[in-house]
Amino acid sequence: MNNRSIRAELVSRFYRKNHCALFTAITASVLNGITGIVVSWIIKELIDIISGQSAYTLTEMSLICLAFLGLAIVITVVNYLAEPAFIRRAMTQYKNRAFQFLSMKNISSFRKEDTASYLSALTNDATTIETNYVSSILPIVTKVVSFFGSLILMFIYSPELTLFSILIIILPMLVSLVMGKKMAKVQKEVSDRNAAFTSTMTDCLSGFQVIKSFRAEKEANQLFIDENRKLEDAKCRMRRIASLTGSLGMIAGMISQLGVFLFGIYLAKSGRGITAGSILMFVNLMNFLIPPVSELPKLFAGKKAASGLVDKLAESLSQNAGEIGSEEVSEVGEKISFKNVSFAYEEGGKEVLHDISCDLLPGKSYAVVGGSGSGKSTFLNLLMAANNEYKGEISIDGKELRSIRPESLYDLMSVISQNVFIFNSSIKDNVTMFRDFPKEKIESAMHKAHLEALVSERGEDYLCGENGKGLSGGEKQRISIARSLLKDSSILLADEATSALDAKTSYEVINEILDLDSMTRVVVTHSLDESLLRRYDEIIVIKDGTIEEKGSFEDLMKNDSYFKALYTVAG
Repeated sequence: MNNRSIRAELVSRFYRKNHCALFTAITASVLNGITGIVVSWIIKELIDIISGQSAYTLTEMSLICLAFLGLAIVITVVNYLAEPAFIRRAMTQYKNRAFQFLSMKNISSFRKEDTASYLSALTNDATTIETNYVSSILPIVTKVVSFFGSLILMFIYSPELTLFSILIIILPMLVSLVMGKKMAKVQKEVSDRNAAFTSTMTDCLSGFQVIKSFRAEKEANQLFIDENRKLEDAKCRMRRIASLTGSLGMIAGMISQLGVFLFGIYLAKSGRGITAGSILMFVNLMNFLIPPVSELPKLFAGKKAASGLVDKLAESLSQNAGEIGSEEVSEVGEKISFKNVSFAYEEGGKEVLHDISCDLLPGKSYAVVGGSGSGKSTFLNLLMAANNEYKGEISIDGKELRSIRPESLYDLMSVISQNVFIFNSSIKDNVTMFRDFPKEKIESAMHKAHLEALVSERGEDYLCGENGKGLSGGEKQRISIARSLLKDSSILLADEATSALDAKTSYEVINEILDLDSMTRVVVTHSLDESLLRRYDEIIVIKDGTIEEKGSFEDLMKNDSYFKALYTVAG
């Protein structure tokens, strides 16, 4: 979907299955706008009763007041129920739909994204949208109703004073228009600064271990301080403009009210048929003319700025979409084939892989080895469609990887990476990825992944903590293996899955992977343990981005070439 379609879809979520609550809330807002006008009229009649100029008796006005009070209570209850319900559903559906669009991106697209911008869009920006877009709908209705209702009532009692009132509110209107434009600009700046601050904070927290290892606490603190200062400076400018707008609006309002009061007295003394109650009513009604004039431009400016944040999110969600394949593949029947594959991370840059050609057969196990920076992980990333901007051809049973529907490809593959992501949920939820499976199937996956000891000790409902902080590295990897088994995919990709583990745990995890003989296993490894290497069906040796040699452990050792040198150095 393009930017415009995504935006329309996001905005529609404010109202989807939400029309009843919106209609009820708008009705309450309309009545709220009328209540202030009615109060002004009641005050006029009560004052005119004193001077004997009212058409109503005190008893009649007392009954009107009681009826009005009852209506006001009903309006309050309706507003209490409807407005929060509308806003809750609107924002829930908006954020849910935005995340659904985000989850529809393929791995290749998402790797190019700035995750901080999404964090900001679904937190800080969403709060701004709720305040200035969704929540502003009802105040706008109330103010518009009160503005035109006041004008109608004023015109009924004195067209002259009404015309004067319209002319005098031009001053607060000009103030609002000028300040409203400045507010929209600074709100955009605050949004941008929020995104930058979130990005810096994410970097500092994600890189905490690196920061401590290199004793870069002072520098990290300075990065945080600088971005925090820029954010708070932008928010300070926004508050100052809001404060100045309010103050100027208040001054302009006082001038307008005093002007109406003075002109009303002049009309009364001139015998133009205006009563003291009418003058007081006009002054009171100015409270329903000036705020809309001063606040509506600000509300509309805020709504426009919030709408810009929706546009910003829609643009991010539509970026890097590219062309998506449509072919289906359910298993590897014949082979996975690399044919003359070359890849560089930047167009025109140095190739990380060059002219790679090899076949991976179903049900076989492959070790991908080589020196640091040789291109091993890139080889695996291309296989899992993490980047489709390669030259040559990667195919599964003759179907080019770029032509395969991403979801079909993800169903086919399971990935175990060096840093296994663990949700702050139970062991069972992390294995099942929050989906339902038969109990026997879950227990079988945990048994094959050697998770029984962990489950026996802590229970399957044990809360793993943020990113699995309550688990060891080996326990995390076993959960990852259990996930792959439960998924029952055809291909298992392991990228340096044991580099952070001790030798004993690393040996156990690789052995567990090699035991999964129902899957095609491709393991990028730095560990050159002979007993493990002998278990692989084939070892692919990469040097400087090319396949230097491949074969079984015995064959490669007989070749007395690059692999033997690697093995000898590692030993």
